[in-house]
Amino acid sequence: MTDDGAEIHHRHRDVTGGWLRPAVFGAMDGLVSNVALIAGVAGGGASARTVTLAGLAGLVGGAFSMATGEYTSVAAQSELTRAEIAVEKAEIKARPLAEMHELAGLYRSRGVESDLAERVAEQLSRDPEQAWRIHAREELGVDPDDLPSPWTAAGSSFAAFTIGALIPLLPYLVGASSLLSTALLAALGLFGFGALTARFTRRGWAYSGLRQLLLGVAAAAVTYGVGSAVGAGLG
Repeated sequence: MTDDGAEIHHRHRDVTGGWLRPAVFGAMDGLVSNVALIAGVAGGGASARTVTLAGLAGLVGGAFSMATGEYTSVAAQSELTRAEIAVEKAEIKARPLAEMHELAGLYRSRGVESDLAERVAEQLSRDPEQAWRIHAREELGVDPDDLPSPWTAAGSSFAAFTIGALIPLLPYLVGASSLLSTALLAALGLFGFGALTARFTRRGWAYSGLRQLLLGVAAAAVTYGVGSAVGAGLG
């Protein structure tokens, strides 16, 4: 292997997905859950007005449920992280030498030579403000300067779910009276969102789109069948 000194630049795909990943999967969740709900209610023989009302309820209820769940989970995770960071700060203040040796041990466990690990840990530990941030990254695996916002998580989840849930509802909102137009529009949405997931995998867009389409169709078919059976029994 040779190195001619040339600087080589290359780009990696965004493995975390940034904002796009939760947006795509949130919209897909809204689409699948609401098309299944609409199919179940329509399968039971309900009027177009009732189906529309059920779809709206599914959209609003699901969006708020997603937002609440995301806010609670992200807020709880951030609170736990801050509590653990506070523990690290207290330990560094009370036992700076022990924490420095702990940091050196972390570097040794990753293959750094013992003497070098000790020197690096000693140098990094000179500044307490820098030390606790390094311990947070190395021990807790978090960036204390980039903790997720629960409000951002809640807002993005609400918006993404609403967009997805609106897709199968649109035909009924503009006057449709049968499930066919909803099924066609939902199928396009399922394939499209599935194809977007290929951005986060090595699968082809056609495979990812078709897989999500089949899963969504299966969910809608099951709820349609249940709705038909229950509707016939109530009739």
